[in-house]
Amino acid sequence: MEIIVKENDIRIDKYLAMNTDYSRELITKMLKDNYIKVNDKQVKPSYKVKIDDKIEINPNYIIEDEISPVKMDLNIVYEDDDIMVIDKPSGLVVHPGNGNHNNTLVSGLLYHTDELSDLEGEERVGIVHRLDKDTSGLMLVCKSNKAHEILKEDFKNKRVYREYYALLVGRFPSSTAYIDAPIGRSKTNFNKMEVRSDGKIAKTNLKVIKRYQNYTLVSLVLETGRTHQIRVHMAYIGYPVYNDPVYQNKNATEFGQFLHSKVIRFTHPITKENLQFESDLPKYFQDFIDKLN
Repeated sequence: MEIIVKENDIRIDKYLAMNTDYSRELITKMLKDNYIKVNDKQVKPSYKVKIDDKIEINPNYIIEDEISPVKMDLNIVYEDDDIMVIDKPSGLVVHPGNGNHNNTLVSGLLYHTDELSDLEGEERVGIVHRLDKDTSGLMLVCKSNKAHEILKEDFKNKRVYREYYALLVGRFPSSTAYIDAPIGRSKTNFNKMEVRSDGKIAKTNLKVIKRYQNYTLVSLVLETGRTHQIRVHMAYIGYPVYNDPVYQNKNATEFGQFLHSKVIRFTHPITKENLQFESDLPKYFQDFIDKLN
């Protein structure tokens, strides 16, 4: 894995913790064990990165503390020998990172089955794509490496259809919209992404489902899969996702953003069967819009 630094004067352990899924503690260990190099040289965790530094990360680092299986009431919508479809609740982190090592979906998957793809390493067994912690709904999990390889290409080549429902703040004026705005990490807040001219291509299709007095329920289909893409794009056009603690941040409750992975449609990587699944909105989300009615 190679990263070209776009910021200046930030400790490398902090910079990588914000720009990768590795925890700061793990990054420190990898630096000391020479699994991370800057411009082909070993550096200390206190090293401050410079623009255009080339950081190389060897992903084959052996983690001393194994991830522990944790019993969870996983909502498994579909399962066979090669894949699973999970309906993830809001509040559940998908895989370890940034100090959260065990209370993640990965721990729940390890408790459920020993058969999980390992192409992405121990901390991401089974994970071929992810949802943000407070985004609920459908996501795919791979049990076999063959299924993982095929689905990874399907995601890359936009052959997996994903539709999200979101409640936006404000009455959106048009019935549809197409947002084409590149996204990169914020230069002032490393926990946030933002629309930037030098960011990666990001495209979102929006369709209004229903308007309320001060809110709009919308359907969103992604053409790309950038970090926080929907949340960033909605805030950018002036209609942030309701209850978003990062991009709206007006007394957000513990539930987090009202964003739900509603529909997923794909071709089974092994059987080639066309599959589609749909998920009901979480009760907290549904109860809120019922009150708006």
